[in-house]
Amino acid sequence: MSVDRVRRLVDAVPDPELPHVTIGDLGMVRSVRSSSFGIVVEITPTYTGCPATEAIVDAVRAAIGEAGYGPASVEMVLDPPWTTDDITEQGREKLRKAGIAPPPEIAGDLEAVIDLPAPCPRCHSRRTRRLGDFGATACKAPHVCQACGEPFELFKPI
Repeated sequence: MSVDRVRRLVDAVPDPELPHVTIGDLGMVRSVRSSSFGIVVEITPTYTGCPATEAIVDAVRAAIGEAGYGPASVEMVLDPPWTTDDITEQGREKLRKAGIAPPPEIAGDLEAVIDLPAPCPRCHSRRTRRLGDFGATACKAPHVCQACGEPFELFKPI
């Protein structure tokens, strides 16, 4: 068994709430290793209490099982906590293509970015306005671009 191959399988599992990105794109997969009991996968949820966590665990187990790698233990790891800085560049680009503004990188300085207008993922203008605190999921906020008139969601920085 190749741990690298299993890691690629796990990284390719789609996020159930954002199916155009994978849990690997979101930076949720912390480690994949082999043990005497089988495969052990460590995942950090995007936030504690995320309703998609159970579906992600089931999807990871299914991907590993369907590939013939036997039983897998999927463990939730909360330290270090996930932040939006964990989203890969590929993940950020996939969010843009889906019409979702990726969060700015905060590098531990949330105050520096919290008040910046979100760039429109379509025309890149910063002439945007937030319409509310929560979008289709708790991790996104609805916006509208005043330059091109298109609505979009911003993946909230944390």
